[in-house]
Amino acid sequence: MWAALYGAAASVPVTIAFRDRIGYLLDYPPDTLGRISRLIAGSAAIVALVMLLVQAFRTRRRRLSRILAGMPLVLVVLVVGYLGVVIIRRVLPQDLPAPTGAYGVGRLIREWTDSSRTDPLAPRPGLPRELSIWIWYPTLRDAGGPRAPYTPGEWARQHIPTPLPGLGEGSFAAVRTRAVDAAAVAPGRFPLVVLAPGMGLNAPVFSSLAQELASHGYVVASLTPTYSANVTVLHGHAVTSTPAGKPDDIDEDKTADKLIGVWTADARFVAARAVALDRDTTLAGHVDASHPLYIGHSFGGATAFQACHDDPSCAGAVDLDGALHGGVTRTGLRAPALILGGENSCVTGTCRADDAENRGMRDRTRQWLAASTGPVWRYEIAGTGHFNFTDYAVIYLAAPIRALFPLESIDGARGLRIQNAYITQFADRAVRHQASSLLAGARLYPEVHALR
Repeated sequence: MWAALYGAAASVPVTIAFRDRIGYLLDYPPDTLGRISRLIAGSAAIVALVMLLVQAFRTRRRRLSRILAGMPLVLVVLVVGYLGVVIIRRVLPQDLPAPTGAYGVGRLIREWTDSSRTDPLAPRPGLPRELSIWIWYPTLRDAGGPRAPYTPGEWARQHIPTPLPGLGEGSFAAVRTRAVDAAAVAPGRFPLVVLAPGMGLNAPVFSSLAQELASHGYVVASLTPTYSANVTVLHGHAVTSTPAGKPDDIDEDKTADKLIGVWTADARFVAARAVALDRDTTLAGHVDASHPLYIGHSFGGATAFQACHDDPSCAGAVDLDGALHGGVTRTGLRAPALILGGENSCVTGTCRADDAENRGMRDRTRQWLAASTGPVWRYEIAGTGHFNFTDYAVIYLAAPIRALFPLESIDGARGLRIQNAYITQFADRAVRHQASSLLAGARLYPEVHALR
């Protein structure tokens, strides 16, 4: 019995260490006590069962031995059944939410080099800043061609590292996009959107949002911040993060402000470089980059606001559940701005702040609000967590892996549809100066709470 109790206790630091690692990789603090408790309880129960079985065989107590002797078979059946369900479920086709706009969607992948900058995040000094750019754009609705793969080639290596990588996650090969590689662009000129992912993430996991905007007549250029993303691909090779690109102390003001400078320069570079897309063989004559819209998730949301502040031609900015950093928190924005936050998220400026980190998020947003002179819309979406604003909301995640992701109770596809509807109407208002029923207060989604 003492051995069983010892084994159960020993599982606690292992479980917490595992979750700490997941939290670091996924850009959210591993401080959810309920999830930690469930993981610890599950691990402790398995360890205790095994240790009790060993103890029973040692003591040879007949009744207890007979009962426990059958437990390994039960455990094996349960484990094999679980693995069988997971293996089958993860390879079943998974469709991203269908875009609602009038256009079809095309996709390109480009690699751009900013020769004017030396990359401060690279593992070796003196390298130029290189970025992988994913571009979604409008096509004719009936444009033919096979769907573009969700994560082509080395991009599929973004699975969370575990002893069996990808086992608890849906196969990215099974995720079906709505885009066609290099399809012919639709007639017309289309406004530019620059999209920045959250810390550790990359362009593919925002395909749902990008496809939605493209279907409504926008060219979306999504950057992956090299050496800050867990995986990006340059010249056909996977590139991982560095300590400089993904520091442990990201919430420290000095660290965040330094890194936000690099990411903001990335976003501004993409907006400037997108002018050349108007001469691209696929998009020639169809890209209007004169008044870009900046959108970002998490740390990318802070980047979007700072980039919009620094770009006098900015049409507007959207922050998806991202704590604000940088000089924009003190000077505010003159352009229109939208903040979408998860349930009780402090990034909206209103929350039950129970620690210094959350109070800091809330107070920086309030400071930004006080300094901003442009129109601002803030919404909290009930039942959403930090990753409900990404494609992970609809990608299959098996228990207990799912418990490690900041996903909440809302149906994943519905959460993305709500997010996409508000962003699309905000874009139409900021860029095209069209009226918006949602921003005017229409209550189409009861999960959405407007903040004043």
